[in-house]
Amino acid sequence: MDAEREALQVMAYPEVQSFCQKHGLMFEVVDLRLGIRDTEATEHMTTELCLEELDRCQKTSIGPAFIALLGDQYGPCPVPPLIEEKEWEALRAQLTTRPRDLELVVRCFRRDENSIPPTYILQSGTSEAHGPEEATLTSVLRCGAEEAWSQGLLSQRQWLRYHWSVTEWEIEQGLLSSAHRDQGATVFLREIQDLNKHILDDCALKMVDRLADGCLDTDAQNLLSSLKGRIADAQPGVLKVYHLPWSRDLVNPKNKAHARYLKELTEQFVARTNHQVLEHLRELDSARQELGWLYQEIHHHLWQGTEATRTFCGRQELLAQLGQQLRQNDSCSHSPLVLFGPPGIGKTALMCKLAAQMPGLLGHKTVTVLRLLGMSQMSLEARSLLKDICFQLCLAYGLPLPPAQVLEVHTRVVHFFHVLLHTISCRNFESLVLLLDSVDDLDCVRHSQRVPWLPLKCPPRVHLVISVCSGQRGILDTLQQTLRDPNTYWEVKPLSGDQGKEMIQLLLAVGRRTLSPHQRDILWASLSGCGHPGRLRLAFEEARNWASFTMPAPLATTAEEATHQFCIRLEQAHGQVLVAHVLGYIVSSRYGLSEAELKDVLSLDDEVLEAVYQDWTPPSKELLRFPPLRWVRLRRDLGSCLVRRPGDGCTLLAIAHRQLAEVICVRYLAGSERAKRHGVLADFFSGAWSQGTKKLITLPLVGKPLNLDRKVAPQPLWFSDTIANLRKLKELPFHLLHAGRLEELKQEVLGNMSWISCRGVSGGIEDLLDDFDMCAPHVNSPEVGLVQEALQLCRPAVELRGMERSVLYTELLARLHFFATSHPALVGQLCQQAQSWFRACTHPVLVPLAGFLQPPGGPLLVTLTGCHKGITAMAWNLEEKLLIVGTQDGIVTVWDTQEWQVVHILTGHTAEVRCVKIFANGTRALSTSKDHTLRLWNLLSGQEEFATSDGGSTSSTNPHTWGLHVDEVNTVVYSTSSSKVTAWNLETAQLVFCILGDASDPWVCTAMLPSQAQLLTVSEHGMVSLWSLDTGKLQDKHPLSSVKEETPTCVASLQRQGRMLAGFSSGSISLVSSEGERLLEKLPEAVGFLMVSEDESLLAAGFGRSVRIFLADSQGFHKFMATDLQHEDVVESAVWGPENNVIITGSRDALIQVWSLSEQGTLLDVLEGVGGPVSLLTRGGTLMASASWKSSSFKVWDLSYIQKPRPSTPFLDRTGLTAVSHNGSYVYFPKSGDKTKVTIWNVVEGEEQETLDTSSEVRCLEIAEQAKLLFTGLVSGIVLVFPLDSRQDVLCIPPPEVWKAINCMSLSKSEDHLAIAYDNIVLVLDISPGDPCPVIEGPTYTFYTQLPETIASVAILADYRVVYGMTNGDLFLYECVNSKVFPLEAHRGRVTCVEVSHKEELAVSGSEDTLLCLWDLQACKWKLEMSYTSSYCTGVQCACFSKDDKYVFAGLKDRSVIVWSTLDGTLLAVQFVHAMVNRIIATSNGFMAPTSHGYLIRERFQYPSARTSQQDPLKNFKKAVWLIKTRQKEELAAAAEASQDSGSGTMQGSESKSNKRSQVCLLV
Repeated sequence: MDAEREALQVMAYPEVQSFCQKHGLMFEVVDLRLGIRDTEATEHMTTELCLEELDRCQKTSIGPAFIALLGDQYGPCPVPPLIEEKEWEALRAQLTTRPRDLELVVRCFRRDENSIPPTYILQSGTSEAHGPEEATLTSVLRCGAEEAWSQGLLSQRQWLRYHWSVTEWEIEQGLLSSAHRDQGATVFLREIQDLNKHILDDCALKMVDRLADGCLDTDAQNLLSSLKGRIADAQPGVLKVYHLPWSRDLVNPKNKAHARYLKELTEQFVARTNHQVLEHLRELDSARQELGWLYQEIHHHLWQGTEATRTFCGRQELLAQLGQQLRQNDSCSHSPLVLFGPPGIGKTALMCKLAAQMPGLLGHKTVTVLRLLGMSQMSLEARSLLKDICFQLCLAYGLPLPPAQVLEVHTRVVHFFHVLLHTISCRNFESLVLLLDSVDDLDCVRHSQRVPWLPLKCPPRVHLVISVCSGQRGILDTLQQTLRDPNTYWEVKPLSGDQGKEMIQLLLAVGRRTLSPHQRDILWASLSGCGHPGRLRLAFEEARNWASFTMPAPLATTAEEATHQFCIRLEQAHGQVLVAHVLGYIVSSRYGLSEAELKDVLSLDDEVLEAVYQDWTPPSKELLRFPPLRWVRLRRDLGSCLVRRPGDGCTLLAIAHRQLAEVICVRYLAGSERAKRHGVLADFFSGAWSQGTKKLITLPLVGKPLNLDRKVAPQPLWFSDTIANLRKLKELPFHLLHAGRLEELKQEVLGNMSWISCRGVSGGIEDLLDDFDMCAPHVNSPEVGLVQEALQLCRPAVELRGMERSVLYTELLARLHFFATSHPALVGQLCQQAQSWFRACTHPVLVPLAGFLQPPGGPLLVTLTGCHKGITAMAWNLEEKLLIVGTQDGIVTVWDTQEWQVVHILTGHTAEVRCVKIFANGTRALSTSKDHTLRLWNLLSGQEEFATSDGGSTSSTNPHTWGLHVDEVNTVVYSTSSSKVTAWNLETAQLVFCILGDASDPWVCTAMLPSQAQLLTVSEHGMVSLWSLDTGKLQDKHPLSSVKEETPTCVASLQRQGRMLAGFSSGSISLVSSEGERLLEKLPEAVGFLMVSEDESLLAAGFGRSVRIFLADSQGFHKFMATDLQHEDVVESAVWGPENNVIITGSRDALIQVWSLSEQGTLLDVLEGVGGPVSLLTRGGTLMASASWKSSSFKVWDLSYIQKPRPSTPFLDRTGLTAVSHNGSYVYFPKSGDKTKVTIWNVVEGEEQETLDTSSEVRCLEIAEQAKLLFTGLVSGIVLVFPLDSRQDVLCIPPPEVWKAINCMSLSKSEDHLAIAYDNIVLVLDISPGDPCPVIEGPTYTFYTQLPETIASVAILADYRVVYGMTNGDLFLYECVNSKVFPLEAHRGRVTCVEVSHKEELAVSGSEDTLLCLWDLQACKWKLEMSYTSSYCTGVQCACFSKDDKYVFAGLKDRSVIVWSTLDGTLLAVQFVHAMVNRIIATSNGFMAPTSHGYLIRERFQYPSARTSQQDPLKNFKKAVWLIKTRQKEELAAAAEASQDSGSGTMQGSESKSNKRSQVCLLV
């Protein structure tokens, strides 16, 4: 059936493989007769292996497990390779009367006493003869079996061993056996018409069974006929029969009948196989468990644990000691237990045995979680491992599962894990034992030698036991620095010599083997006193193959030598090339290889194929495959050296023992061999030789190059729309890197947008960044660095919206567009790929047309979301490159500032952390909390060294101040609060002294003055107290004389001068010392903070929205600059730059401003915080961290960017009062620090072009694009009109009343009317063409609102109708011509924007109450109402209509832009833009929008004409709520209610608002 087999390979298998891949399945064909000679196919070992592989298929396959091709040959009956003793005696008894036959059988078989029970083994060489002797031996055995069976000495199954062919055995097991009738099986039967008429005439016909003399084998034909009958009777539904007419050239490719048959066969095969797969998938879906992946993982590790303890012996004393330690730790907090020892010492078996004993040690309700790390793909990475464990623990204890937003960020998972352990402990019921074996096999541990997620203290009833290798890997050394308790570490030592012998005996007994006395002597001599389980197992693997008549050579004396000996034995049996390459591929793989992948890889390896086909030529002239039989034989001999890891929907093979993997590296992967292995693996996973692409090879017996199809699996990125090729994504970058194919790595992976998108969507942003972290250092490409940094900057958007393709494409395109021209090879190509994806996108999407998000190389390094709530304290550790973060929930997190990973999570505080202090060269830290505790931490180990409490009440609601000062010379720490000062000894944790304050006059300011050995405190009522730092005794006390009737608000210490600066509630700054005090400065408002530079040469004082800079002099400080540094909101924090030439200030509106002091306060940059008040700014070297007490995220900035060239310079607008002209070429905004001037910014050049002087503060700006005019509304009430294209005379529109500030302005769509809104007055003016500039006439109309509230926004129509919104949410439509006002339904908050459609039929209003309302201006009624809220903040900032009025574009206060359909209110798109959008201007195909980041968004809104499916824009948007209601539905509902209520009369208030929502989309 060679023609059928090749037809299936060429036409059927690829189609089925593609079908399976689209359903997330791996397709593997196990055809052990493929690519081998007939003599090999009938060997006795082949028969056994075929049945073993069939059993494996039936156990693991989803759907089809067995396909039979049955023609007119029954096949030979192979000689049994093994005959058990009783069966042998039965046969021998029948042959005693035939001495020659008996002599033949005795010569061919030899007794093996080492088998239990003894067996007779067919001697090698017998089955290879394939001549008359083998036929005679088969005939003799068959006759003997026939006679023995007739006498009842053999069972029927034993009798069948001498009669049935391999084919019948396979069909019996695969189809007819009752145990497997339900497995997917198909038999394709070929019947040749009139064959019987020709087989007797032509003895050369090979399509039937023949005897050695060429005569027809009638017995075989009868057995074949019987087999066909059995199939038809037992399973007629699986039988597919094909009738072919007789032809002498039946298998000739030109035979049309045969070609039709092959085509029909392949089509039937594809249809049948695909149907079976679908049927089984439906069954699995109906029975699928939601957490099936978790149950599979748990079952896998439990099964591995059971296998590991089957031959466990010894260690009883160690187990007893460990059990006693666990019982002692059960009722108290304790350190984890660490088992350590060299590789192969038996740690895994010990962990598994300990897990099995847990119910007896701690109670039958003990929850035991066992993970053998490295035994599954999920247990290879810390992220997936912790996720898996958290799910299992939540299920075991009936706790809520971790939410999606936790699972997306590794630091959150770590925090969830720690909290979960404490939650379990607090249940005070079931104990938990978590056993993690081989922690050093974790991917993150291998690279960083850190275990940041490891709890340093386990709470009561929670136990963590881990095992690690001792030696050169380093993880044990790291743990010993972290976990200092000596009771933590338990060494696993070798077994005793007697225990070693006991282990060998156990292994032999399990394997049903024994040894002769001589062999046992050789074994014990080789293992003299050996107690190393790994070495013992290797010796067993060698000895189990010894027959009793074998004369073994002495074994190796060391584990390494034994491993090499094992490899030599494999090479002798299977060939050096095959063994070297197979083991090399498995070790070189990143996570392991499946068997299907390995066979494909070997089919691409020319060296292996040349070795396999060195003595004969392959049967096919079109394709070339590696014979699977060769692999199955090698796999059988590898035995327990291979481990099977479930992962990515398949089972992956890996090397089970570390010693073997190391020997393989030395033996087979030295020099260039490793790169060769990686190269072939890269070829396979890239799909270079798939889908019909042929590869040249020169086989030894052919002598010329052959171009043959290797028929390897295709490797697309996506198998279907939802199923990614995870194996390719995880393996290909690794192999390209290690094969040295760096250019291909850049082009196909790191610089391929399709790859980046697929990797990100399928694995998450952290997996994607891991690949870049792995490859980027070796590629040495600035362009790759840009892409890597851009991906790092994408984190906030991904965490908010989830890893969608549109999010990733938008983020990268909007950041990398700046570099598309300067770096065309990689970045430019990426941008083009992104644009191509957008063009083909099938759902509504916003497409970036230019860069508008912060590009790589800018100030922002990274945005980190940790395990915290709001952040309340931060400190840099430059020595150890750490950042310490304290949070509102009492957690202190230690971050690595090189890899931006959490190093330690320090738990202990139960309330908000108020202060963190680092000392001792960065190795120790102190933290204070609202729980009134002081805790000392070792930053290297993450351990708490001591904790003290000052005894304060945690329930007090009085305002408190907290501070820390460390005196390292005297080893004393001083902790200050509003009610007491305590001094503690750092070494002994003993209280040195405690100073209690006056509860009626609490301290507001406290300053330590070590140079004077004094402590200064200032109380709420202005009392200055002077205390001794040595004794805590009061030295002086007096009221403030320089400041009267003011309350202190803040303090700063002048350590070198021994003085203190105090700020007060009415703006006074006083210089206080032990000698007295004097007034330094009087500020206009209360002093918010005081900050002194490190060298005490500069002082910054924050008050209100300003910061004043002072320079030190002999008298104290004097004002440094003529003007103060101005924010738009209250300034809350500040920090000095690295060289005191820069100051960075943060305000309540989440903006961070960078000022140059060397340039007299020039604003250098405006940065966006984390969406909340910038309450914390702290600097470490050139890095700065910013955080907020309202946000769980913080940002890290690189201040060295100031000296670097930037790809695009943003405009520095802080007011949000921006206007745009010339299609986005110019942006206008009030000048920073001087709002009486308007800056004209050239967007193309990235520089300021000109400044316009208005002589009064600017309140609003409007651009008349057609008339080329800039309207500036001023605080003075005047509107100045500047021509844009010329500097002609400026027009002035006077106010209706003197000094009435303008609130807002609006131009009509045709730009012929201008509305100017004051508090309660609106002026309407006309604009008409003129020469040289347009003429402004009016006011044509003036009207008063007659309301106490003020106007917040306004819009004007061409027919002199005006829509205006008020600060209280009221909205009105005013007809100027008729002097009529129409109240519109009110918002529930300030109306932030009102816009009119281009046809002036609709209007949209937005407010701070999150509502967007669409109004029908003819009916003066609302048409649609949309409410959108998100987790950040609520409210609408601005809005506009698209040019065709079909859509509304809106900028929201949560820093996102939405697109809303005016037809039915559908939310079409949501885009997070990282910054506040203050104005949106419609363009022909989208919009422009200036942002608070200083960039101009340019986007095209793409709405495909044919949408394939309804895309939910909020599908992955975290904590976002979208509510829509329509007037039509509201009125229908109201009418329905009225018709049902017959006694209610006419309906009242039909136009009042209803709370009913007609359409709700909610995603949290």
